[in-house]
Amino acid sequence: MHEVLRLDAVGQARAVREGRVSARELAEAAIARIEAADGELNAVIHRRFERALAEIDTIPAGAPFRGVPILLKDLGWREAGEPYCAGSGVRDEAAGEDGYGVVRLREAGFVLLGRTNTPEFGSTVTTEPVAFGPTRNPYDPAYSAGGSSGGSAAAVAAGMVALATASDGGGSIRIPASLCGLVGLKPTRGRVSQGPGLGEAWSGFSSPGFLSRTVRDTAAALDLVSGTWPGDPYGAPELPGRLADEVGRDPGRLRIGFLTEHPRGDVPAAPEPAEAVTRAAALLESLGHDVAPGGPAALGDPDFPRHFGAIVANNLAAHVASLGELRGKPVRPEELEPRNAAMVGAARSHSAADHILATQWVDGFRRRMAAWWSEGHDLLLAPSLGVAPFRLGWIPADDLSTALGRTAHCVAFTSPINATGQPAVSLPLHRTAAGLPVGVQLVAAPGREDLLVRVAAQIEAATAFEHGAMA
Repeated sequence: MHEVLRLDAVGQARAVREGRVSARELAEAAIARIEAADGELNAVIHRRFERALAEIDTIPAGAPFRGVPILLKDLGWREAGEPYCAGSGVRDEAAGEDGYGVVRLREAGFVLLGRTNTPEFGSTVTTEPVAFGPTRNPYDPAYSAGGSSGGSAAAVAAGMVALATASDGGGSIRIPASLCGLVGLKPTRGRVSQGPGLGEAWSGFSSPGFLSRTVRDTAAALDLVSGTWPGDPYGAPELPGRLADEVGRDPGRLRIGFLTEHPRGDVPAAPEPAEAVTRAAALLESLGHDVAPGGPAALGDPDFPRHFGAIVANNLAAHVASLGELRGKPVRPEELEPRNAAMVGAARSHSAADHILATQWVDGFRRRMAAWWSEGHDLLLAPSLGVAPFRLGWIPADDLSTALGRTAHCVAFTSPINATGQPAVSLPLHRTAAGLPVGVQLVAAPGREDLLVRVAAQIEAATAFEHGAMA
């Protein structure tokens, strides 16, 4: 049964439909893999194996992903009756109802096996929460699996499941995808509803998505959960059709700019990500695209980190305040991890007017960024992670200045795309000398996930993605 876990989710669904494996056998194989591998990796923090197995018989026979196991990130993606902690010891409650995305996954026939580890409130790029302990990278347990979707990334890379939910507010899909050798697509803002609990997250910076081993899995999963629900504050531009149908379609000859170094002067050069981009640029050129150095001038704006960081801190402070209201007493700073306590403290020095001014600055930044695509560029190629793969503990819990500086370098290429709301996909196209994955990201204009899927599938066909952590 271990071999069936090597199939992607589309392949597993086909195996169930064709009777090569039963839905129960597939779920039991995934459970056995989790029990065998997760003691070291610590990717799955809440397990619902008995409930999941009991639900299999209720799945309609015609559901497209009937019996396919999936794991849900324990941040967003709420599941009725299951614990919800968001990586924090402050919170431990059962969600009252399924999130809209979870509703659609259930309708599609997925078997929900549990929830994956995440840093406290998703506010950093490594999954090392005090409440649940660190998630380890399947390629080397001494290394980080990334964050904030690190638990989901480690689970997929280790072959526990073929697909896991994720979310991305500053790089939290693309960075774990890079570190764990996976496909990770951050959708256009508003493509996937965050209801009913939220209208938007992090003032629109954060988008739900998935981590997978193949482009077709990511496309098929996004097809299932895309769309607005009544009351959503906004939606993404309508796609021309199903993303799954874009896999294998010719993207045409594209104009692609690429960056190996960040145009902002405070981001140190990183040789491994630069080499990954250089190789990817050569591959794209060999596939017939027009590839040249360059990118949006706005990326070099030195004021971006300050405004982005203030908006994130303000949202974190609001979230912590809501937790206090929920439990009937304020959350004390010492109840939070030092990083989050510091961010909440900083936010309390911001006025409401400061927050509005920061969001208005980002509005202008988004327009300046959009101009580059409006001038005739189709895609931007850049690192998914601004630094080389890093060990657990490299972002220290007890040295906030170092932690914040290193985090800023990690998200230098990803967080601007959260601010603009554009779609971007990380692809596993490079390895370090030690065999650790290094991803590159492709960024499209708003609403153009279809183009990203076409190009990503073209790249995947030209150089099959290797998944060496699934032994």
